[in-house]
Amino acid sequence: MRNPTDKLRLSVGFILARRFTLCAFANFVDVLRLAADEGDRSRPIRCGWRVLSTTMEPITASSGITVQPEERLGDPSRFDYIVVVGGLIDEVANLHPDYVHFLHAAAEAGVPLVGVCTGAFILHRIGLMDGYRCCVSWFHHDDFLEQFDGLKPVSDQIFVVDRDRLTCSGGASSAHLAAFLVERHVGRAEATKSLHIMIIDEAERAETPQPGIPLDLRSGDPLVKKALILMQQNIDTPISIDEVARRLGVNRRQIERRFQARIGTSPTHAFKMIRLEHAEYLLRHSNRSITAIAIESGFCDSSHFIRAFRERSGQTPAAFRGLTGEATLPETG
Repeated sequence: MRNPTDKLRLSVGFILARRFTLCAFANFVDVLRLAADEGDRSRPIRCGWRVLSTTMEPITASSGITVQPEERLGDPSRFDYIVVVGGLIDEVANLHPDYVHFLHAAAEAGVPLVGVCTGAFILHRIGLMDGYRCCVSWFHHDDFLEQFDGLKPVSDQIFVVDRDRLTCSGGASSAHLAAFLVERHVGRAEATKSLHIMIIDEAERAETPQPGIPLDLRSGDPLVKKALILMQQNIDTPISIDEVARRLGVNRRQIERRFQARIGTSPTHAFKMIRLEHAEYLLRHSNRSITAIAIESGFCDSSHFIRAFRERSGQTPAAFRGLTGEATLPETG
């Protein structure tokens, strides 16, 4: 274990909301863990992290797995950052008053606050994001607008750093935000090592776009919105529009009329756009083969994918990748 006389370079306290997202929390912690010591010996030498609580009762994630808190809230200024990990939308309003008081005390003491997943919702709800830019997952973009009228969240990049407020969309982006903090306080080598051990090629910039529904297809119509999300969730194994209608409890004709009226295209064409946008993202940000990208984007073979991609962009996937110049293999050695 760490010698008590050693000075941590990065110390993080975690507030876990009820039914928090385990993946987002685990990714963030593992970057800290791997950066804290040589190899993966897990000694908290350079980085420290504690799960905080007001009751010390186990906290249940949205997956049903529980996490045991390690310390009571206490003085927030003993940490470099306080990270709020959110989860299910229904729990955003249910933060215990002691946590609210603690987070306000942290803000008053100048401790930077981090919102992970719907942690950004929680910070906004308790009045700690006024005047700040905020990153929200594309999946929860419309939910955010419904809860916070007049605010425009950032849903086209993986995390946002705005002075002493840092927010990310959750999932894998929490690893990249944690790596950003490690690089800032511990060093680039430690941040890179953490990501490589986690089989993440390299740290992504905050501006890296979130893979999600194309902005041209966004709609406030609840039926269209649900259909688009259902399509997004089935990119690699596309379901028929008849199946989309069945799952939403309507008929195909209703969906077709609503899509045409709200976003000016058919659901079939919208689904194809989503899959091609996903393929474009992979061409920019991964080294997967054209065939692998075709399969992951729901095309039956690479020939079909190449034809569809050329129709949309006027060039082949290989030519597009060559022009962007972003999908390069990570350096070794």
